[in-house]
Amino acid sequence: MNVNREIEVLIVEDDLRIAEIQKRFIEQIEGFQTVGIAASYVEAKTLIEILQPDLLLLDVYFPDMDGLDLLKETKQQMKQMDVIMITATKEIHKVQEAIKIGVFDYIIKPVVFERFKQSLLRYLEYHTKLVQLGEEHQLIDQQQVDKLLRKEIDGAGNDKIYLPKGIDPRTLEKVLEVLGKGESGQTAELIAKEIGVSRTTARRYLEHLVSEEKIEADLAYGTVGRPERVYMVNTSKLGHGLTR
Repeated sequence: MNVNREIEVLIVEDDLRIAEIQKRFIEQIEGFQTVGIAASYVEAKTLIEILQPDLLLLDVYFPDMDGLDLLKETKQQMKQMDVIMITATKEIHKVQEAIKIGVFDYIIKPVVFERFKQSLLRYLEYHTKLVQLGEEHQLIDQQQVDKLLRKEIDGAGNDKIYLPKGIDPRTLEKVLEVLGKGESGQTAELIAKEIGVSRTTARRYLEHLVSEEKIEADLAYGTVGRPERVYMVNTSKLGHGLTR
């Protein structure tokens, strides 16, 4: 594997409009390229076999297959290919099965670009470390494994969350603090004004917290215009804090 080459992505999505959106998202993230789009089981199996991509973006429900079945087959046949599920499926048993099989990430539709980008950048970091370790070592130690799995151990022997690039812990605490004061869901725009950052920056932090299950996101439908994504504290998870 060449650490300097772009990561090749195959999109498996039967809604071609959504597939095109994902493709355009990928074009905005350095280090990745879309090598194909498959809308059915036959197309997916054929393109996986021919292209042998590094990363699969995979939905769950298709007219002719269950994406989790394809995931199982793929993991058995191509152990070096990773998968990010992108789906509207929220059933806990489906999420649990996907995690058990070995997905890198699980993103629930509708997909927000910042959450999508965060996932791909985490994968880029993981993939780069994996390639470098493969070139430098035949065997790796516990510290290298922890970094590969995005875990960091503090002086007391506790696991700490390994924050991705661009996420500052102090700003993260401010976002959580503002969310904790609100009685209902708040938008990225409101959070941005409160802590003095751009809306894009606020959304990046909010989507990171969603991915860590510290907060929850939903859609609020107003009287006019498009629905807004709103965020609220997940009280069952917040008690764990930023370190655990």
